[in-house]
Amino acid sequence: MSWIFLSICSAIVLGVYDLLKKLAVRENAVPPVLFFGVLTGAASWLLLRAVTSFLPEEWQGGLRIDPLTLAEHGFLFGKGVLVSASWIFGYFSLKHLPITIAGPIRSTAPIWTIVFAVLLMGEMPNGLQWVGVAMILVAFYAFSLLGKAEGIVFHREKWVYFLIAATVLGAFSALYDKFLLQTLGIRVATLQFWFSIYLLAVMTPFVLVWRFGMKVRTRFEWRWVIPAVGLGLLIADAFYFLAIAQDGALISVISPVRRTSVIIGFIGGILILGERRNLPRKAASLALMLAGVILLNWKGQ
Repeated sequence: MSWIFLSICSAIVLGVYDLLKKLAVRENAVPPVLFFGVLTGAASWLLLRAVTSFLPEEWQGGLRIDPLTLAEHGFLFGKGVLVSASWIFGYFSLKHLPITIAGPIRSTAPIWTIVFAVLLMGEMPNGLQWVGVAMILVAFYAFSLLGKAEGIVFHREKWVYFLIAATVLGAFSALYDKFLLQTLGIRVATLQFWFSIYLLAVMTPFVLVWRFGMKVRTRFEWRWVIPAVGLGLLIADAFYFLAIAQDGALISVISPVRRTSVIIGFIGGILILGERRNLPRKAASLALMLAGVILLNWKGQ
């Protein structure tokens, strides 16, 4: 399968995953939701590892886990820390903000990918890409006005800053993924397996502090959608990592394609969560933002 097709598949699953996250954290404690979602992912990979270990190596195919150096383990642990920080910010913000506003803000991630590419890799966007950046910023401002109409003042709302932090960290993580898969040459299954383990290791102290170190904490309610969040992430990441690992894959293309997942979350927020306030203006702002994302993907001649 081509890396573009894999990116589209990842975007579709990611949209469903975002909706599941909202259902899991709505009026619920965030740390245990995060922990049990991560635990589901790690347990799934440990089960796959146990099953495939009984198979001949030539039958293991794409599920084979390669040995890593200590330095490579360090890089994967770093990814676990980076993604954990992004998720903690993201889950808390998603709990307190409507998905029809939170989702589009997360779709500004390609802007930050371009910023990092310019600052760290010496890349320079062309004219149309700068127009795309401007369109996304205008759409972001439009969402700030819509948020104000719903009682969310962007420059005073800490959950908006949480969401921006999650988005910036997520954009940096995309560049880091390309480094792990293309520069270091770590295979997809190996990356996902150890990333799941290290993610669980990082999240465990977080949930223990919530459980035993906080006198006042939000009540946790178990919902069967929580393990579905973990499985959804596994599938979305599998498509995503397979796309990045292919020769010629461009993270500057994959990142904008993945952000189209916001469409699924947006529709789900309307149909399932009943977030219908200011719907026409939100849809228009979302369309402007997606048009900007498309221009970010424009390479020119």
